[in-house]
Amino acid sequence: MADLSTEFLGIQSPNPFWLASAPPTDKAYNIYRAFSAGWGGAVWKTLGEDPAPVNVCSRYSAHRDTHGRILGINNIELISDRPLQINLDEIAQTKKDWPDRALIVSLMVPCEEESWKRILQQVEATGCDGVELNFGCPHGMPELGMGAAVGQVPALITKVTQWCKKHTRLPVIVKLTPNVTDIVQTAHAAKTGGADAVSLINTINSITGINLDTMVGYPSVANHYTSGGYCGEAVKPIALNMVGQLARHDETASLTVSAIGGITTWKDAAEFLSLGATTLQVCTAVMLNGFKIIDDLADGLSRWMDQKGYRNLAEFRGAAVPSLTDWKKLDQTYKSIAHIDQNTCIQCGRCFAACEDTEHQAISFSSNDDTDRKFEVIPGECVGCNLCQITCPVDGCITMVNQDTEA
Repeated sequence: MADLSTEFLGIQSPNPFWLASAPPTDKAYNIYRAFSAGWGGAVWKTLGEDPAPVNVCSRYSAHRDTHGRILGINNIELISDRPLQINLDEIAQTKKDWPDRALIVSLMVPCEEESWKRILQQVEATGCDGVELNFGCPHGMPELGMGAAVGQVPALITKVTQWCKKHTRLPVIVKLTPNVTDIVQTAHAAKTGGADAVSLINTINSITGINLDTMVGYPSVANHYTSGGYCGEAVKPIALNMVGQLARHDETASLTVSAIGGITTWKDAAEFLSLGATTLQVCTAVMLNGFKIIDDLADGLSRWMDQKGYRNLAEFRGAAVPSLTDWKKLDQTYKSIAHIDQNTCIQCGRCFAACEDTEHQAISFSSNDDTDRKFEVIPGECVGCNLCQITCPVDGCITMVNQDTEA
């Protein structure tokens, strides 16, 4: 099998799959179960100063598709609500018991140098492998001047990162919020502050829905609600874009990246790695399915690498970056049109409806009776938008065929 062993800032782990800082990493019990299952590392749920915050209930809500399948989760949970010393003791013991696994500690304290110095000294004494500065939490903590309140201000990112680099010998990872206009700007601020790496993305501001009987949103807390952090497979395209933007811009291309955001399958993992990520942090997929998904993640990635001839992760890391470009640089002479395979077409008509009603009326429809319908692309009208391919429920039935545009 392909080699999945990973080195991240000198930190070794048997595979690139780490648990993200979140409820699954709230205590040693959870992390021991995860490491026993085969996870390569974990980022301990964010620690802060005592007294620990008080969480509310309920804390989660879900966004579902029309069939009831969960696309994403909204959460309003805060940082660890356990006493700091209990967490520190468990971190130290976990690292002793699992020396071959990566163990990073997420941190969030007020924007005061002394607060960061104090907690960094306490955390470094545990023997953990590194710290992750939580500049991304979008709910609750920003109201106290922390989390995204720091991550949305480049000058603060730089300042706090500099404090942390000054007061610890551990690798410093800056966790970025996606709730900004330009992720490159905030990542560059972290780099300017001396960050050894960045992790992204944190959760996205969201309201998953409204109860139309009570007119209160989800999750409801005593008939009130607030915006929360959205995560899960629905945020993957946003996360992929932001990781890709860092990789293609000179200001941030040299940053080591730990990717987060909707990683659910081995294919998701491979895509983030192809955009330059070194490690992969997973949360929502574990919360919905348990730690055993590591078997499918690791086995699937290894088998795909074997098929492609990749011996290790470095051989394809960043492979998708060179072809990522600006729209203005795309080839406007390139032409492709749709083709419908009549042997696999189930005659549902979804391609026709999509094209006829919303695009370029480039699909013809003919019928001898209700059971014999035929849909065909009109070459002269097709503009190659591929909406028909997207709407088709049969994999491979509609393909985009390249056209020779040379004179």
